Amino acid sequence: MGPVLAGVLQLLALTGALALACIPLGDYMAKVYSSDKHLRVEKWIYKGIGADPNTEMRWPAYLRGVLAFSAVGVLFLYLLQRLQGHLPGSLGFQAIDPDQAFNTAASFVSNTNWQSYYGEQAMGHVVQTAGLAVQNFVSAAVGIAVAVALVRGFARSRTGELGNFWSDLVRGTVRVLIPISVIGAIVLVACGAIQNFSGIHEVGQFMGGSQEWNGGAVASQEVIKELGTNGGGYFNANSAHPFENPTPFTNLFEIFLILLIPFALTRTFGRMVGSLRQGYAILATMATIWIGFTALMMWTEFAHHGPAFDIAGGAMEGKETRFGVGGSSIFAVATTLTSTGAVDSFHSSFTGLGGGITMLGMQLGEIAPGGTGSGLYGMLIMAVIAVFIAGLMVGRTPEYLGKKIGTREIKLAACYILITPALVLVFTAAAMALPTPGNSMTNSGAHGFSEILYAYTSGANNNGSAFAGLNADTQWFNTTIGLAMLLGRFLPMVFVLALAGSLAEQRPVPATAGTLRTEKPLFTGLLVGAILIITGLTYFPALALGPLAEGLAS
Repeated sequence: MGPVLAGVLQLLALTGALALACIPLGDYMAKVYSSDKHLRVEKWIYKGIGADPNTEMRWPAYLRGVLAFSAVGVLFLYLLQRLQGHLPGSLGFQAIDPDQAFNTAASFVSNTNWQSYYGEQAMGHVVQTAGLAVQNFVSAAVGIAVAVALVRGFARSRTGELGNFWSDLVRGTVRVLIPISVIGAIVLVACGAIQNFSGIHEVGQFMGGSQEWNGGAVASQEVIKELGTNGGGYFNANSAHPFENPTPFTNLFEIFLILLIPFALTRTFGRMVGSLRQGYAILATMATIWIGFTALMMWTEFAHHGPAFDIAGGAMEGKETRFGVGGSSIFAVATTLTSTGAVDSFHSSFTGLGGGITMLGMQLGEIAPGGTGSGLYGMLIMAVIAVFIAGLMVGRTPEYLGKKIGTREIKLAACYILITPALVLVFTAAAMALPTPGNSMTNSGAHGFSEILYAYTSGANNNGSAFAGLNADTQWFNTTIGLAMLLGRFLPMVFVLALAGSLAEQRPVPATAGTLRTEKPLFTGLLVGAILIITGLTYFPALALGPLAEGLAS
């Protein structure tokens, strides 16, 4: 079997598995977030944190819950890293430096999982499990909660109430993320991923020195890192490490986990707004972009440009021979079109255009299918923009799901789509203009610029993957990328929840002959076009200086 055919068959198998799993999971999540009953363990949690899960919240109260919970998470994780040298199970590692501790705390709480350190050489068992792994669960649950709040804004009328943040947070963790993670961890362990709390041990002598490995609860952290679209690896090599991702099957299984909840949430959306067709329209938009990007990536990486490419069967530089070009291309697109950031190959070693595809996937806003929760609410914001554009073309007040898109709604949507590009471009410009940050670039020219642009694109979009050629463990990058991650995560949530509150207060507008049918293929095409045009207009000059220039020169 040739490598191209193997890659295509993997893509087909993945698509089939997602099609089978997303319908029951989407229906289940709709029941979870619509139920008025609480499990016993959930009641214990509510009692412990002093929250009343039955109290409905308007959007300012819901937002305060999100921000307060996340702020406590940043502080706790920062202190845990700074006190690591005094904790049991530290494996002899000392406290993390202040700037790196801030960067890591901001990274994992914001669901980014950007890592400017070597995981196996910096973090002990307590920090990994009680700190990083816990944030993998709760940061994903926060994203789903905000998405559900926006869906309620569309589904409800004449009320500003969006549900209860604490209830949504706990249910998402207890009823959705933990059960799937337990099953997924068992699968990974059965396939060869490690799961232990062993210390550091020497595995052999090499060229006059020794090589050491430390164990850890890798399988359990690996599954939630992918399922929650987090991405932070136990080891520096991330999902290219055989302890995290041992076989081609586990590679495909991890891609499945990455895409599972974001795609399934479109079914949840359809159920909660009372129209499965609306959910299918959003799903079709996501799937069109995902399949298109995957096909384009496989084409660029399989294209032969000389004897070395012919012999290897494609651009194998920076890729694991266990996974090949096909598996690595599918993984790279999945991780950058979601907010995962995990890698099974190194994006800096992709072809010039291949590296640009990974960057563009993040710059779309990671909405195809996007992160856990963030992908759905990002796509719904783009749907509001698309409806507004359609309304301008026909001279009619735009409507979406029975709600008018007026001045307030379009201002909130516009602020949402502008904040992240502003962070990316401003921080990139500052890093290129100042003399010191440039010293961290491994390469010069277009590829060096791509390293900087990729880093801030990854941080502000809460992705977390790196171009693997930038020394980001400096005070400048730890601080600025940390700020980009926090602002890129929580400022958009302000606009999402404000929009949800505004929509929930409206009275439903009956559909008429002039109403745009947003469940039809025509709207899906309009939405795809709007996403590509808005992204292109925003980022094309920067992309032209980096990956496009490199790709055209090669």
